Amino acid sequence: MKTLRAIIMLAVLLAALPLHADKRKDTRTRVLIETTAGNITLALYDETPVHRDNFIKLVKEGFYDGLLFHRTIEGFMIQSGDPDSRNAPKGKQLGEGGPGYTLPAEILYPQFYHKRGALAAAREGDDINPERRSSGSQFYIVWGKTHTASQMAAENALMLENTDGLLEIPDDVCDTYEIDGGTPHLDGLFTVFGEVVEGLKTVRQIQRAQTDVYDRPVEDIKIIKATVIPPKTE
Repeated sequence: MKTLRAIIMLAVLLAALPLHADKRKDTRTRVLIETTAGNITLALYDETPVHRDNFIKLVKEGFYDGLLFHRTIEGFMIQSGDPDSRNAPKGKQLGEGGPGYTLPAEILYPQFYHKRGALAAAREGDDINPERRSSGSQFYIVWGKTHTASQMAAENALMLENTDGLLEIPDDVCDTYEIDGGTPHLDGLFTVFGEVVEGLKTVRQIQRAQTDVYDRPVEDIKIIKATVIPPKTE
């Protein structure tokens, strides 16, 4: 009996080892966004270094402190990063401000896609921005919706059509959209450069906010402070 118990305990310990190893390997830089609706912690992707480094730079400069989530759409996403939103009067239309520069696209689909909690860069439309350069500061966090298998089949057909058959939606990505939700129609069009690792409840609350005709929350939702959390080294 003691031998069997020892074997079971050893199996439990061995099963736990990969989990600890995965945590040690996750050295992504994190950013804590403290808002009037709660906290959100983001992990930035090393594979999109231009966007990662720019976001870290702006956070360290205090650029985001005091800015509003100036655009929220229930079942879709929440958006911030417009410097014109700081102390903006109620009812003012926002969304055109930035740091005075744009960033080259780092669109890495299907490695990174618009799953629920994805962090992506806003940008001007293709008609005036064919290179799909990102805003230097404005970002959005995806909420989205869950999709049925038939809806994902339609999204896949659209992806094939838009890419002349070069890209299709992988099965694991379809599974994520069906189970967890997201906004697949944005894939391949915007740079996804991070994800929420803590605070999805806060994102859910913000995207539910009552908004005006400009999709701006009637009651301001503000970033109190953004802070860089150094990456883990072990």
